[in-house]
Amino acid sequence: MRRYVVRRLLLLVPVLLGVSVIIFMVLHLAPGDPAEIMLGSQATQADLERLRAELGLTEPLYVQYVHWLGLVARGDLGHSIWMKRPVLNEVLGRFKATLVLTGAALVLSTAGGLALGIASAIRPNSLLDRLSAVASLFGASMPVFWLGIVLMVIFALWLGWVPASGMFAPYGGGDLRDLLVHLALPAVTLAATSVTIIARLTRSTMLETLGQDYIRTARAKGVVERAVVLRHGLKNALIPIVTVVGVQAGYLLGGAVLTETVFAWPGVGTLMVQGILARDFPLVQGCVLVVALSFVLINLVVDLLYAWLDPRIRYE
Repeated sequence: MRRYVVRRLLLLVPVLLGVSVIIFMVLHLAPGDPAEIMLGSQATQADLERLRAELGLTEPLYVQYVHWLGLVARGDLGHSIWMKRPVLNEVLGRFKATLVLTGAALVLSTAGGLALGIASAIRPNSLLDRLSAVASLFGASMPVFWLGIVLMVIFALWLGWVPASGMFAPYGGGDLRDLLVHLALPAVTLAATSVTIIARLTRSTMLETLGQDYIRTARAKGVVERAVVLRHGLKNALIPIVTVVGVQAGYLLGGAVLTETVFAWPGVGTLMVQGILARDFPLVQGCVLVVALSFVLINLVVDLLYAWLDPRIRYE
């Protein structure tokens, strides 16, 4: 197991290197000049050239990349062109808010998906099963930003039940209740698509598992139906479910960009959008690297969970 973990951690290096090359080239080849954005349209050409030289933007792309990669290798993501502060501190400070939002959405999607999937598998072709299928199709088809705006209009503007944006109230608040109230809409919005995916996979996996011989044997012995479903059925169906939950955790990290932007949630997604608009190359590169690292680590944790759920699985 230890050798497997070390080998997977070593594979992080080429993965993150490939991500860094792609994001670096995409950002620098996109139109827009950070110097013009910072100085405005009234700046002279001499001022623009001087600022570009100070920022190192006059160097060839490969020189800029090697310089930035050297900083990353030392644990330094550089300085933000827009904020004039270390990128690592800014990203880590915002990443806490993203983890709160992503974690809440993952809990909602996993709990809701398992509940809907198990209920549909127990009563296939029932009204609940058909409604779940329609809801899954509807949920998987809705863009995150559209659903977020609709929920904001209904529950924040019309009904006034929850705030429309932000993480805490601007005046007062700041406690757990204030956080949960502000978290409700963005977490539901972010979890909507994942709930449907987990629910349909849980249903299909549970239907296959509940048709096995050992399930019929347990029922013939008089085992309580709840124990048959949860202890014998769900436990043996968890491997593919855990896989899709891990994939959805990475999807939620990426989808947080749109959700945070719609609800003005102060996370890495909002910071990334602000960096793109300001053409802040180091800031955007740092955000993408942190998200990519998190996604790879989540996949590693999911692989390790396989061995815990099924003792027959061994890693060399």
